[in-house]
Amino acid sequence: MVKIGIIGGSGLDDPKLLTDFEEKEIDTPYGKPSSKITCGKINNINVCILARHGKKHTITPTNVNNRANIQSLKMLGCTHIIATTACGSLREEIKRGDFVILDQFIDFTRLRKLSFFDEFPGGLENAKHTSIEKPFSEYLRQKLILSCDKLGLRYHPDGTVVTIEGPRFSTIAESNMFRLWGADVINMSIAPEAILAREAGIEYSAIAMSTDYDCWKQDEEPVTWPEIVKIFSKNVENVKKLLLKTIESFNEENITYLNFNKKKEITDTDYIKSKIRTVPNYPRPGIMFRDITTLLADPEGMNKVMEILYNRYFDKKIDVICGIESRGFIIGAILASKLGVGFVPIRKKGKLPFEVVREEYSLEYGTDIIEMHKDAINYGQKVLVVDDLVATGGTLLAACNLVRKLGGDVLECVSVVDLPELKGREKIEKAGYKVFSIVEFEGE
Repeated sequence: MVKIGIIGGSGLDDPKLLTDFEEKEIDTPYGKPSSKITCGKINNINVCILARHGKKHTITPTNVNNRANIQSLKMLGCTHIIATTACGSLREEIKRGDFVILDQFIDFTRLRKLSFFDEFPGGLENAKHTSIEKPFSEYLRQKLILSCDKLGLRYHPDGTVVTIEGPRFSTIAESNMFRLWGADVINMSIAPEAILAREAGIEYSAIAMSTDYDCWKQDEEPVTWPEIVKIFSKNVENVKKLLLKTIESFNEENITYLNFNKKKEITDTDYIKSKIRTVPNYPRPGIMFRDITTLLADPEGMNKVMEILYNRYFDKKIDVICGIESRGFIIGAILASKLGVGFVPIRKKGKLPFEVVREEYSLEYGTDIIEMHKDAINYGQKVLVVDDLVATGGTLLAACNLVRKLGGDVLECVSVVDLPELKGREKIEKAGYKVFSIVEFEGE
C-alpha cells in the first residue's frame, strides 16, 4: 500500500492538508526526528508530514537529524517521500518563484551523518556501499513534472542542486565555483536526506523553489533570509497545490508521462507497448510474434519497465528472483539487481553444470524440460518467477512447480507481455499462482 512522506519547511506542516489526522511522536535508534509527524489522508492516500527544521524552524541545517527523520518515516510505513526546499538560483533562466524538479545533487556538506551504517558488522562480506548514480526517483519526478504542467506552474523538469553546510550563505567565489561545477540551484537540505532515503529503500524526490540568485548575479541584491521567507511565503500555496495534485495521481492505475513533442499524455504501459515489435507469421504462418528486443534496446522503455516492477515489489521482502531462459534472464537479472536480491536461472535441459531438479511440461507438439540447480533456493524463501511473455503458460507453470519442489514460496509470476487469448494466465492462476503482466496484446 502506498504511503507518502512529506518533508517540508515552514507552512508545509499544515494539518489542514489532511483528513482524519493525528500527531505521532516517534523515537528511532538514531534519536528523535525534527518534529512530531502529522499523519492522515489526502484523497484516500495515507500521508505523513514532517517539519525538517522543527515546527517553529528552530533546528539549523547542520543539526537536522536526517537519519532519525528518514528512519521515522520508514517506521511509519512510508513507501515514497516528497521533499520540498527553498533554493538559490545559479542560472539566469531559473527565476524567483520557479520550481525545479531535481534530478542530481552535489554534496558539499562536511559535518553531517551521511549513512545509517557507522560500521560494517562482519567486515568485507557485509560492506554497505549504496549505488546512487540517479539519486531521485524517476517515478516520482515524472509525477511532479506532470502535476506542474497540469497546474500551469513555472517549472524546470531537471536540475542539479549543490547542498552546502550552512547556516551561512556562499561567497561570490563559491557561488561562481558551483556554477562552473554544473550546479543549477543551491540549498542546505537535500544531502544527506536523499542518500539516507536510498539506503532505507524509499522512493525519494524533491521540489526546489527558487527564492533568490545566491550572490553570483551582481546586478541583483545578494541573498538574505528575510527575502527567502518573503518569496517562499508568497508561493507556499502553489507548493501545496503541487503536493496535492501529485498525491492525487497515486489513485491512478498507471503512471502517466507527458509527451512534450506531441503535447498529449501517454501512460507508461502505452509507451512500453509501443516499443515492442510485432513480427507477423513467425515462427510459423498465423502467429504474431511479440518481439521485446526492440524494447530492450530502448533505455527509456526499459527504465519504465523497471520502475513499474521495482515499485510493485520493493517492499515485498523477496529473497530470490528466478528468470526463465532466455529473455527472462534479462528482465529478472536487472530487477534482482535493483531490489538487491539473488538471481537464479531456470534453463532448458542439459545447460546447467551442477545437480538439478527438473520439470517436464507439455507443448503443442510434444513436451519439453526445464531445470534448476538443487541448491538454488532455500526452503521457505519468497520467490518471483520472471519471463518476458505469458502465452499458453506451460513454461511459467513448470518453473513455479520447480520452485515449489525446492520448498520455495512463489510470490508471483511476472512478465512484460500477456497474450490473454491463449489463456496461459488462467492456467497458471488455476494452479494457485498469481500472475502480473505489464502489457497485453490481442491475438496470438
